[in-house]
Amino acid sequence: MIDREAVRSNAKYLRQVRPIDPDEIADYVEGRPHPAVVRRVLREEAYDLALFERDDGTFVPASTDPVPDPEWSPERLPDRYVEALEDLLVERHGANWHRGESGDRLRETIRRLKADYYAQNPVEYDDEVALGYAIYHLPNYYAAVGYALDDLVERSLLPRRLRVLDVGAGVGGPALGLLDYLPDDTVVDYHAVEPSAAADVLGALLSGGRRNVRTTIHREPIETFDLDATGPFDLVLCANVLNELDDPVSAVERSLDALADDGTLLALAPADLETSTGLRHVERSVVESRDATVYAPTLRLWPDFEPSDRGWSFDERPSVEAPTVQRRLDEAGGGDGTFRNETVKFSYVHLRTDGERRLGVRATPSRHARMADMERHVTERIDLLAVKLSRNLADGGNPLFKVGDGSEGEECYAVSTRESGLNRDLLTADYGAVLRFENALALWNDDEGAYNLVVDDEAVVDLLG
Repeated sequence: MIDREAVRSNAKYLRQVRPIDPDEIADYVEGRPHPAVVRRVLREEAYDLALFERDDGTFVPASTDPVPDPEWSPERLPDRYVEALEDLLVERHGANWHRGESGDRLRETIRRLKADYYAQNPVEYDDEVALGYAIYHLPNYYAAVGYALDDLVERSLLPRRLRVLDVGAGVGGPALGLLDYLPDDTVVDYHAVEPSAAADVLGALLSGGRRNVRTTIHREPIETFDLDATGPFDLVLCANVLNELDDPVSAVERSLDALADDGTLLALAPADLETSTGLRHVERSVVESRDATVYAPTLRLWPDFEPSDRGWSFDERPSVEAPTVQRRLDEAGGGDGTFRNETVKFSYVHLRTDGERRLGVRATPSRHARMADMERHVTERIDLLAVKLSRNLADGGNPLFKVGDGSEGEECYAVSTRESGLNRDLLTADYGAVLRFENALALWNDDEGAYNLVVDDEAVVDLLG
């Protein structure tokens, strides 16, 4: 039995002097344990000691710099994860897992998952469901989480020594994306809360991972998980899970309590109407009941106002290539594309408890119209601030974008009818950007039950921040 405290004490001393070599530490520990045992202890204690293991096997103080921009834009799920998933499929069903009875079962499982999802039915995750879920959802969930993390990295709000809580981690798409998003010299203490059979897939995909990542999977629901025993956390993930919980608002409120003072809770949801608007309901309920601030993307630009429209807002990024497991299952089932899932569309929100917002811009009554008062401005040209909350939604015709200022009671869309150098920012600004509109024409669209801001050659649109 190694004296763990002796290893810790010597590491604390040597970290101030020189790189920590397990061979050297072994000389100072009673019984002179094998250096490999010392290395294992140092790896297990690395996060708490703020140590990073280098390629040469020595340990040095972890970087205090924030995570830099990795220019995240994955084209596919990395092969190592696809191969690990296929190993699980082969282990359970044999080399021809995608054919015959096993292939039929997996395809039926995915069809049932999709049907239950759209019907908002609860999903029970047995081994077969977990594998089907992984085949269909790993690639796009892997990609989506990195794009949402960009909002934090641009303000240097993601530390290189990172403690993560992954609520309802499932089979691990967001977890894998997060770990690949981070630079190699990040030290991570990752905790997954996942009570279902999906945890077995998660564990297999995380096994054999990189150094400096300590992973713990807690096989219990978030409702009973002891947050105090493991926190506080720099990042809490609630990815594609809130729509499956009986009380998602309470789960998010509990998770906020586990945040570090400068931590962030990132909630993600698929982009379809039910789950996306469900996420906004949770967001608004938590903001109303707790001292929480929306960091991004649905900024409240008016103090003391909250939106009450249906809140369907989502981002879309470049598609990812269907991995071999999807292609094989699809081809063996007729090859009509039913089991290929390449689209990356997602809704998300960052919540914080320190008042930080992605942009500090605020609207003022003397200069800006308020969307809560749009009814009185119909047929008038107005100035206002708004967040761009969609990509182009038009299927041909004039480009159309959802916008909001955090006070809206009805949905509002900005429509570009005549592009100019003075209003081009509406077309080119990124999702979540804050825009200043000048001289835009306010109209009511009775067919859509929404307000339109018409951006023509008399209107000006500027990107702020």
